[in-house]
Amino acid sequence: MTINQYKEISDTVAQDPGVYQFFDKNDTVIYVGKAKNLKKRLNSYFRDPAQLTPKTRTMVKNAQYFKFTIVESEMDALLLENSMIKKFQPRYNILLKDGKSYSYICVKNENFPRVFLTRNVIKDGSHYFGPYTSMKRIKALLALIKQLFPLRTCNLNLSEANINKGKFDVCLEYHIKKCKGPCVGYEPKEVYDVRIEQIKNILKGRLSLVKKHFVNAMNIHAENLDFEKAQAIKDKLIAFDDYQSKSTVVSTTIADVDVFGIETGEDDAFVSYLKIIDGAIVNSYTVEVKKGLDEPIEDILSYVIADLRDKFNSITPEIIVPFKVFTTNFETNIVIPKIGDKKKLLELASQNAKFQRLQMLKLKATKVKKQTSVERIMKTLKSDLQMEVMPFHIECFDNSNMQGSYPVSSCVVFKNAKPSKKDYRHFNVKTVEGPNDFASMTEVVFRRYSRLLKENKPLPQLIIVDGGKGQLSATMKSIEALGLENTITVVGIAKRLEEIFFPNDSIPLYINKKSESLKLMQHLRNEAHRFAITFHRDQRSRNFLVTELTNIRGIGLKTAQKLLKHYGSVQKIKETELKDLIDNFGNSIAQKVYTFFNPKE
Repeated sequence: MTINQYKEISDTVAQDPGVYQFFDKNDTVIYVGKAKNLKKRLNSYFRDPAQLTPKTRTMVKNAQYFKFTIVESEMDALLLENSMIKKFQPRYNILLKDGKSYSYICVKNENFPRVFLTRNVIKDGSHYFGPYTSMKRIKALLALIKQLFPLRTCNLNLSEANINKGKFDVCLEYHIKKCKGPCVGYEPKEVYDVRIEQIKNILKGRLSLVKKHFVNAMNIHAENLDFEKAQAIKDKLIAFDDYQSKSTVVSTTIADVDVFGIETGEDDAFVSYLKIIDGAIVNSYTVEVKKGLDEPIEDILSYVIADLRDKFNSITPEIIVPFKVFTTNFETNIVIPKIGDKKKLLELASQNAKFQRLQMLKLKATKVKKQTSVERIMKTLKSDLQMEVMPFHIECFDNSNMQGSYPVSSCVVFKNAKPSKKDYRHFNVKTVEGPNDFASMTEVVFRRYSRLLKENKPLPQLIIVDGGKGQLSATMKSIEALGLENTITVVGIAKRLEEIFFPNDSIPLYINKKSESLKLMQHLRNEAHRFAITFHRDQRSRNFLVTELTNIRGIGLKTAQKLLKHYGSVQKIKETELKDLIDNFGNSIAQKVYTFFNPKE
């Protein structure tokens, strides 16, 4: 849009607070902005071009027309601007650079809720806590919850109708004491719900409430002279205090607050966020902002605050910032500290933002060698599966049988994204009778890694199981029995929809079908299947041939194997002259074999 075109319509622009949008020739929104006075703000785009920044000049040049919306206040303008930027993702607006998919802890919306780690947020009424940037923190939280509160982990549909009908008359988890048997009526829903509330307090960082709950329960048992139960709760208090002592307490005078520090450059900015609950840092997060035009630093921070508080579901009544900003909540108290604990928190957040930006600049300044395809694939796979280490060594398992007969399993090994055939292994299943893939998987996985541990050989960083939740659960029995659950990442890949399952997570991960990491996992799965099928056919064929020889009266399995080893096949044995058989195996065996295959002579 030219200056002359704007002048023709400038008298129609209101002088009220509002939001404006610039559109290109394709009617695409290329920029969204807010203003206290729309006319003054829009006039600033069509003054002397030399006074505009290069980016702003380019945006105005590409704009064909604009629209504006009048609102009641500048606060309303901020809300509408944030909403439009998220909706349209305009080319010239600021961009939050965050492509990572972080993990959440889910308290499922169901009777007797389960608590588990997930990467997908589903709007089904469940409570999601996070996102968490540290897998170490998630594992610590889940381990604490498991130690303090027995919860069910089964996927049974525990509707009131099913429970009342007595549908679940057997509860395996209860019998092994993982839970207290809510599905069979051994535990009232009210008691279970109290436990869930305390878990939510832990996940919210309300540790003092949880401790108070345990102390009250312990005192009640002690007053009732039930010292055994009181001691059990005391043991839980000790475990809880141990976890609490490791929390990063930054202040004993500050309760709940969000802290935001910012470090800016010419084209970017880094905003560091600290979430403080009961004086302890319960989460931290740093986001990179790619600047659009010439946004003031106050507008950048306002936009990021709204986005991060929404991402972390924060409703803290107070925000600590380095300068005055607008927020999307009138009731939020904005604090710009000058001294004291709040000032120290602000300095900590600002220092985090500064270090993140310095690290980014050093990475850009360092000339990194060209990434190989193997490195690229490994990094993609590591990112997709949220692994903590690079998966240079991967192993994949598959089973094969014919209606339970000749059950075998295969283990294929990939190193640096390529097959390492000298490391392939196949297994004859020994302890399983009938068609039971789950039990077979449990056996061969235990045999494989117990041997590697015994021989002190390197373990893989990633194990892939051909199958869904059932095969994965069977694998994890052996992995946990060997104490490797925190050492090796284990996933299952289901064929039909290429779903990736994680232990203790009922929601699968879907990787882009064109992703190199998924193609690598498919290659492993297909190679394991091929290797298992080939071995199964060999075993079946060998046993068939040996069975035919053992049908000869007086010829046992060992003799049949010696005959096959000497002549190579049953067909050659059939064609062998009697004299040759006598010379090699003696008169008795020769007569029996020769007569069996030549009954008329």
